[in-house]
Amino acid sequence: MSWSLDFHQRRVLVTGGTRGVGHAVVECFAALDANVLTTARSQPQALPPGVKFVASDLSTAEGCAHLARQALERLGGVDILVHVAGGSDAPSGGFSVLDDAQWRKELDRNLMPAVRLDRALLPTMIEQGSGTIVHISSIQRLMPLPEATTAYAAAKAALSAYSKSLSKEVGPKGIRVLRVAPGWIKTQASIDLVNRIAREDGSNYADAENKLMQSLGGIPIGRPSTPEEVADLIVFLSSSRAGTITGSEFIIDGGTVPTV
Repeated sequence: MSWSLDFHQRRVLVTGGTRGVGHAVVECFAALDANVLTTARSQPQALPPGVKFVASDLSTAEGCAHLARQALERLGGVDILVHVAGGSDAPSGGFSVLDDAQWRKELDRNLMPAVRLDRALLPTMIEQGSGTIVHISSIQRLMPLPEATTAYAAAKAALSAYSKSLSKEVGPKGIRVLRVAPGWIKTQASIDLVNRIAREDGSNYADAENKLMQSLGGIPIGRPSTPEEVADLIVFLSSSRAGTITGSEFIIDGGTVPTV
């Protein structure tokens, strides 16, 4: 029995595909011969050969509409849609520092791009009778850090509820909708954060990394996930090998979440 994943000329749209997990997802799909389009606010220095790019700000309705039009024009439709774009720059300080503008910003970065792009691209998936949508959530929706991630975690929790409801609606029409919830991922941004903590504490990288892991509640396997490990999960879930999986959330966090 062959266990290869066949994505030959499958039309794939990946948001936030120029760095971190998104870039790893793009590389993986491109290596498997998919027809890939990705997006970010600005043009990256390099992308895998053959990967198409559209500059777009997905925190706005106009940016999402522009990307959807480009995807339909340049790919001729979408078979797989992976929502990676998101993040947070909310200040620390708990609830009192989160004004209406900051709440709106978190929702516009972590919930509304998925809602808007799904709404724009689902009609063609329904017409063709097939498609897969993967929303990237976060374990923060289950264990938010009140000092700094309240609004981000709430937005990801909303994304999860929306995703589950959508899966029930479009599953009978041939479209699968799934969620992947990473914990701490060793991206360049997280490496920079650990180095900053080490400088501030006068410690070394290993001690600072351990301090950060403990602040997250601990990682039983003793290290963060890599972008490539998260990408591998996303790509598998997007494949025909996962053809009966829909409406589910898959946590990839090294064991951080302590509950069943």
